[in-house]
Amino acid sequence: MPQMMPMEWTLLYLTFLMTFLMFNIMNYFTQTAHQQVKMKKTVHIKKTNWKW
Repeated sequence: MPQMMPMEWTLLYLTFLMTFLMFNIMNYFTQTAHQQVKMKKTVHIKKTNWKW
């Protein structure tokens, strides 16, 4: 089986790299932005007075 020329390896690498980047960019930009709702939560602290 003949070996691939270095130029063919480079083109193959670039093809896979561009495909990978294209799908990553598409997935990043197709996500909808969720608006965060800030809710103020109160923390109840129960203090225990220990009397020995």
